[in-house]
Amino acid sequence: MDRPRFKDSDRNRDVISLFSGAMGLDIGLEKAGLNVVIGQDFDPVCVATMRANGHQVLGGDIRGIHPADLLEQVGMTPGEPFLICGGPPCQPFSTAGKRLGINDPRGSLFMDFIRMIDYIRPRFFIMENVKGILSAPLKHVPIAKRDKDDPEQQPGTVLDVILSEFHKLGYKTVYGILDAVNYGVPQFRERFVLIGSRDGEDIFLPFPTHFQTHQEPAYRWRTLQDSIQDLEHDCGECAAFSRERLEFLRLVPEGGNWRDLPDDVKQEAMGGAYRSGGGKVGFYRRLSYRQPSPTLVTSPVQKATMMCHPTQDRPLSIREYARIQQFPGDWIFMGTGSAKYRQIGNAVPVGLAQALGRAVLSVADHTSSIQTKRFRGTDVHQKLKQAIEIGGSCYVHQ
Repeated sequence: MDRPRFKDSDRNRDVISLFSGAMGLDIGLEKAGLNVVIGQDFDPVCVATMRANGHQVLGGDIRGIHPADLLEQVGMTPGEPFLICGGPPCQPFSTAGKRLGINDPRGSLFMDFIRMIDYIRPRFFIMENVKGILSAPLKHVPIAKRDKDDPEQQPGTVLDVILSEFHKLGYKTVYGILDAVNYGVPQFRERFVLIGSRDGEDIFLPFPTHFQTHQEPAYRWRTLQDSIQDLEHDCGECAAFSRERLEFLRLVPEGGNWRDLPDDVKQEAMGGAYRSGGGKVGFYRRLSYRQPSPTLVTSPVQKATMMCHPTQDRPLSIREYARIQQFPGDWIFMGTGSAKYRQIGNAVPVGLAQALGRAVLSVADHTSSIQTKRFRGTDVHQKLKQAIEIGGSCYVHQ
């Protein structure tokens, strides 16, 4: 392929996407001004979705892909790509269910992400995952077999290993937990984000652009009403609740859940879960137009994670799912209905991805801050600084 060499060019905005899924992250990065030149995924349905939308894809298990093959597909050499992005499958680090960490074979896929970075040497990388990765424990060395004098065998977290590996590669990193609702997404969705810089640039996580309280409507959190109300009676392809569950859901008001059922039917509706612990907020959950959506799940009809429409007696439709995740209206999702829900539910919201792309570009273009002789230290400025701090902590690792 005859193309200009961009390794040291200010025009270089080429991105290689790994674990691309339905391309929510990729779409957001492109909206920010980046150029996704190729995607990769193991799931044939995701590969079909990418191709249906006109994107170049290298399908297959990443463990069997040599990074040179990715570069050859797009006519690039090590050191040339501007950015590599991706989210290694997150099931092992989920805060729900068993937390197997890197005992689960899927947990090792983050090492393949690192392997790609090591060979390709992009200027930046973005890795996203569930927030559970922040505290997922290491369990690869049984406690009884650990050498107390060997620091490599001491207890730690999966994140400790990831940061250590990137440090060995010479990448400066910053990481933290971001909530998509703070970036114009009509959904509460917390994600772990790690950004790295090969050249030690002053990277940072994007600052929020939307707030629960703001004097300007354009800067307030977006609600379901903003996003999907026009689809109320024209929702397109949609799953269905069972007749039994629908009978109970009809008794739940907008914004309510199982706790709002009449007392005499609660136990019947909940079954064995009635006496179990936990908040159980997803049981018989009917959403509210006046609020952002809860985190979208991979199926809106499961008993513990129902996503019932605010006013209609049905789950959210595939089209409504896509709106909440901010996919373009003409985006094509391949596969069965359940496969479409899964692809959309697993995606990175486009608005959050766009904010990530803009943050990286502002660093690359040296436009991220206004230089002054000093930062005013009065109380009003300190309060303003605190007000715009990202939810959770932001950490820099060099």
